[in-house]
Amino acid sequence: MGEEDGEAWVARLPALAADALDRWSLSLDGPLEHGLVGLVLPVRRADGTLAVLKLQPVDEETVGEPIALRAWNGRGAVRLLDHDPATGTMLLERLDPARSLDALHDDRVVTEVIADLLAELTSHQAPAELRTLAEVADGMLAQVPAAIGALSDEADRRLLADCAAALREVRPEPGDRLLHWDLHGGNVLAPVDPDARAAWIAIDPKPLAGDPAFELLPVLRNRWTSLVGTGDVPRALRHRFDLMTDRLALDRPRAVRWTLARVLQNVLWDVEDGESEIDPCQRAVVEALSGR
Repeated sequence: MGEEDGEAWVARLPALAADALDRWSLSLDGPLEHGLVGLVLPVRRADGTLAVLKLQPVDEETVGEPIALRAWNGRGAVRLLDHDPATGTMLLERLDPARSLDALHDDRVVTEVIADLLAELTSHQAPAELRTLAEVADGMLAQVPAAIGALSDEADRRLLADCAAALREVRPEPGDRLLHWDLHGGNVLAPVDPDARAAWIAIDPKPLAGDPAFELLPVLRNRWTSLVGTGDVPRALRHRFDLMTDRLALDRPRAVRWTLARVLQNVLWDVEDGESEIDPCQRAVVEALSGR
């Protein structure tokens, strides 16, 4: 979404919220929350049920969210209660925004919870309407030559080329599982009800149809200060990676390649934003997994 479109959407927010409150007979029930592109309003339904109203622009990343949430139907992910296709507004079950998985101190427990959630989420075949990892991969590879030229350091250019080569190796079999695409500790919340169906529930997917191995990088980069605090970042990264691949029963070499492809994606985004060097965190992941 361009800057002008974003400003126009923000200007429409009060009317969008008022319309949704009226349509679904909702009353406001607490302070609002917001992310990078969305607004979340705690609400109460006419029958007293707690919920949240999520308003966000409809774009290629967000358009698939209600489709994925319907497919998961509360199994591992927040439950979709209602949806307005015209505006993208969603009515979701209420979770506790003050209790994210990142609040836990035990890194192994955090990684295991995310692994178990991913195992559940990716057990579903992706609905046909979703974007595919194959499409995303082809778009990434088309950007590589320009991105290599934009990097100022020869070592960075080699690293980007290696990541692109890894993607080309796995591109012929992109997978058909329902991916969350952005599952890390901050996107996992505890339920409001202590007797809820699960202790931790995923939110805010940017769904794709693809290979579950493409899901690992957000987990590897999650809570980076914890990794640094171990005194051995490569070892800690490999520990997380091994735990995830074991729990998800992934082929390790293939998972390495898809993770390098995810690094490629992040670097392409950085270059698009004007960066001319690779983020040291991204480099650390590549070095830890590829034995550099």
